[in-house]
Amino acid sequence: MVGCGDERQDAEESEGEFEVDVVRASFPERQRLAQRSELEIGVRNAGDRTIPNVAVTVDGFNFRSATPELADAERPRFVLNGVPVEIGGFPDAKNASPRGCETVYVNTWACGPLSPGRERSFRWSVTAVRAGRFRIRWRVAGGLYGKAKAVGGGGGSAPRGSIVGSISDEAAQSRVADDGKTVVSGSR
Repeated sequence: MVGCGDERQDAEESEGEFEVDVVRASFPERQRLAQRSELEIGVRNAGDRTIPNVAVTVDGFNFRSATPELADAERPRFVLNGVPVEIGGFPDAKNASPRGCETVYVNTWACGPLSPGRERSFRWSVTAVRAGRFRIRWRVAGGLYGKAKAVGGGGGSAPRGSIVGSISDEAAQSRVADDGKTVVSGSR
């Protein structure tokens, strides 16, 4: 049974395997509390067909707390930074995640078709808010519905990886400059 219409959501997604090379996966392994950093996953279409809707899922920005009295055990280790935007003439803020690639799927961003030989970079700007060890895991997909499967060059499983590191409990040294807007690293 389908809600809100007769057509299945996955009806238009191409079926098959699409070769993807990961050309870049970077995130600082050593960080400090309140430090801004950037996660970047760069992918290239290594095949001869257009990937229908290249997507990346990232896990590890949050962790599960063992505190039993919490209504929601999910807690942030990193928070997505905001970027100022204007929507309908009014100032607003959006998450500093791959722009225009938002989906309804948790921790998944899809940036549309990717032609053969072309590259796409997925970037997230985050701030560390909890000290300790972390593991960021990511995986690439060819679409959102499971019919278009991303495979590594030469076939095999979907491209995936992880980045392990630690966040020091010492906050980065910074201050707001005399202009009231500029953040300056270090002391006066």
